[in-house]
Amino acid sequence: VQLMESGGDLVQPGGSLRLSCVASGFSWDNSAIGWFRQAPGKEREGIGCFSGDEGSYFYSNSLRGRFILSTDRVKNTVYLDMHSLDRDDTGVYYCAVGKILFRRCVIDLPYYFDWGQGTQVTVSS
Repeated sequence: VQLMESGGDLVQPGGSLRLSCVASGFSWDNSAIGWFRQAPGKEREGIGCFSGDEGSYFYSNSLRGRFILSTDRVKNTVYLDMHSLDRDDTGVYYCAVGKILFRRCVIDLPYYFDWGQGTQVTVSS
């Protein structure tokens, strides 16, 4: 499995950004793709995920509504649209392929085993 994130950039506070995650070498059956981020000096945290089995999304409570995932199954791509960005959103953003739980995805790190290299998002004026 290979994953490639793209779209990271320098963005001003209040701005928006779209990240892309292209996956290859995997099947949507019994799989999930999740988005995660890691801020400097902090642990990696889950943002949201898509279940290839059920076609459903799950989000972190703290980011729901401001961060939105969408999927293009044909292109094996999961997008992350981020809005109203602030300096606390600065970090490296990763996508990963993992397993589902009762047909749904979760954003717990142990469920994910193939990771991309990450893309840097910096929110600054």
